[in-house]
Order: sequence, then structure tokens, then C-alpha cells
Amino acid sequence: MAMQVLLAAANEPWETAVVRALQRPESGMRLVRRCMDVADAVATAASGQADAVLLSAGLRGLDTDVLARLVDAGAEPVVITDPDDSTTAMRVARMGATSVLSWREVGSVPQLVTASAAWRHNRALTTSAAGDDTFGSVPDEGTLGRMVVVWGPTGAPGRSTVALGVAASCADRGLSTLLIDADVYGGALSSMLAMLDEVSGVLAAARLANTGSMDLPALQQQVRELGPSLHVLTGLPRADRWPQLRPGALGQILYTARTMARLVVVDCGFGLEQEEELSYDTAAPRRNGATLLALERADRVLVVGSADPVGLTRLARGLLDLREAVPGVDAAIVVNRMRSTLGWSRADVSELLERFTGSTPLAYLPEDRAAVDHALVEGKTLVECAPKSPLAQALDALAAEVTRLPAGSGRRRRPWRREHV
Repeated sequence: MAMQVLLAAANEPWETAVVRALQRPESGMRLVRRCMDVADAVATAASGQADAVLLSAGLRGLDTDVLARLVDAGAEPVVITDPDDSTTAMRVARMGATSVLSWREVGSVPQLVTASAAWRHNRALTTSAAGDDTFGSVPDEGTLGRMVVVWGPTGAPGRSTVALGVAASCADRGLSTLLIDADVYGGALSSMLAMLDEVSGVLAAARLANTGSMDLPALQQQVRELGPSLHVLTGLPRADRWPQLRPGALGQILYTARTMARLVVVDCGFGLEQEEELSYDTAAPRRNGATLLALERADRVLVVGSADPVGLTRLARGLLDLREAVPGVDAAIVVNRMRSTLGWSRADVSELLERFTGSTPLAYLPEDRAAVDHALVEGKTLVECAPKSPLAQALDALAAEVTRLPAGSGRRRRPWRREHV
């Protein structure tokens, strides 16, 4: 059966030659449609009419999000370049295009698409941890750092506090850790750490990813050093900037981040709904797309909920929604703000959650307002300003579970150093 192909050539001089090559009986391909622009190509691919989409490297609007949308639609994007334009070929490869070829080689599209599909499958299976503790060192071939995503339902259950606490504790153990604020509803990490600069690290990185300029040195220039083993990629300065953080760009950032650090901790938004994808404009940005992509790529998801009737109800419903949105997700429950005034024991909370979700909590974090307030006022982590507080110790035990290291052992007690913030 002939491979179904779309062509979006942007009136390139080689368009006629490619059309003729596709129409040859021995090509093994059938040209379904010549698309006018990126939106036309994405919409047609989303309707299930194509196995591959041939795109000119000079097509206006071509970026990493477009490539990701085509892959999600089940169509392999193949970017066509001029024969001797290696610079453009490298740029589109950094966008996430695994299939790049000269227009004179269009006859090899079927073999290229098959090889690319195999590569994507193998990449999805690559989750082993990198072996070097040094930031910016490229791991051995075939290895990536472990990625933990911190998620929780609406209602401010303490996602950012948990993400920062786990990342700081892991870094305090000497584990190279990169903390990424990917909350599309307004990141809090930069404010929590008194990093009040005007440049958003994640937006700067997203711009680089969209244009095919994202690589390890480029990402290193966007992160902020917080300690010997802890770096931070700051989040959105305002919630209305969310359209600039699209799933395709975030995917490139996360992949590059996992070559930079042994552990990547991602603080993401609460939304899981996908109603925005039902609009007629299939190229429209999806606000929750970045959150869903991070959850899909995670090695483990920490689901945070607060220990009160409203919080536990949201937690139970949220976990069920998460399992529906991301089938097969490795989710662990973290109950935050446990306090005696509720009159509930850990056994009571565990029984309740097991009844409604089938899972028992991995960790119970105590209400420790004094330590949290002190850290917020100082603009520091709990490891820095209140390492012996009950919450810091509970987060350390959670970090030990995440990293599979014994709690309280293997630490490197080195003085934290801060860059100018």
C-alpha cells in the first residue's frame, strides 16, 4: 500500500521536481494534498489523511511545536532542504525533526519514515540515569537523567514548595539537579527564591527551541545557579505569557535538560483539560499542552494534595483524572500540610485515599508554617535556612525515595553559594 504524503513546499524552486518524484508509480508514495501553509498541513494531518508530511525548511511558521503536532497526529514530518545547506539541516534537526533530507533524495522518504519511527520508539524507552554528577557534562550515549514531575490539583496544595524542597534535598546529596518551573498558570519559584529578574529562563529557552537553536550550551546560558549541585530554570513572569511555552518547545527543553543533570525536577500547572484542542484552528496553542507533555515524559509524578476535606477530595479526583489523561503514569501521592488540628491520623488519610483511588500515599508532609515563612522571607530553600525543621526532614526522606538513596546519607555538606540574583 502506497504511503500517503502531504506536501507544503512554500513555492520552492524544487516543488515541481518533488511532485513528479512522488507521482512515479515506483515511488511507493501517493501525494494526497499540496498544502498552502503550516496551518493547512497540520489540519490535514490531524484528519488522518497522511503518513508523512514533506515540509520546506523555509516554510513560514515552521517550528518545534508544528513538528510535535504532526507527530501527535500520526504523520512523520520530513523537512526538505537544499542539497548543500547543512546549516539549515542542523537547525531543523534541533527543532525535533528526525527526518531531514535534500529534495533530490525524496525517493528515500519511505525508508526514512520507517527509521524515524523506530528511533522515536527507542528514545521513549531510554530512561536510565546519567552517571556524571557534573553540570553540563553530556551523559554516556543512550542515557538520560531521571525526570520527576510535581503535579497537583487546583487549590494551591503546595506543588512549588514540594518541587523546590525535593530538588534542594537531592542537590544537597551531591546529585546534579535542575529545577524547571513550567507552570503555565504563573510560576512561583523565582519569587520564592528572590530571583526577581526580568528575563524568564523557560521563555528564553523556549524561543531557542522553537527556532532550532536549543542545545546543551544554549540551555546552560539560561539556567541560574542556586548551589553547588542545584540549578534553576525560572518560569513565566506572568500567566498571560503561556502561549509562548508550547509543548514542542518544552519537549526539546526537557530532553536537553536530561543531558545536563542526573535529576530534573519539573514544577507544572494543575490543568489537564484538553477542550482547547476541539477548536477549528488545530494550530491554536494549548494552554495545558505543556503540562500534559511533562507528565507524559516523566519517569515519576509526585501528586501533591493538602490534608483537609477539600484538599483530599480534589486530590482523589485529580489522581483519577491524571490516570485518564496519562495512561500508565507512575504516580505517587504526597499528602501535604498534615496537622493534628484536623483530628485525622495518617492511617485515616491513607484509608480514605485507598478507598477512592486504590493507592496509599508515599509521603506525609507536616504543616510547618514557621519554616516555610522563614524560607520565603529569606528567599532561600529549607535546606539553607531550616534544615532541621520537620518539613525539611520530611522532604529529605521524600527525596531519598525519589533518588533511591538512603535518607540522611551520602550527603556532601558543602557551603551553598549564590550567584547574584
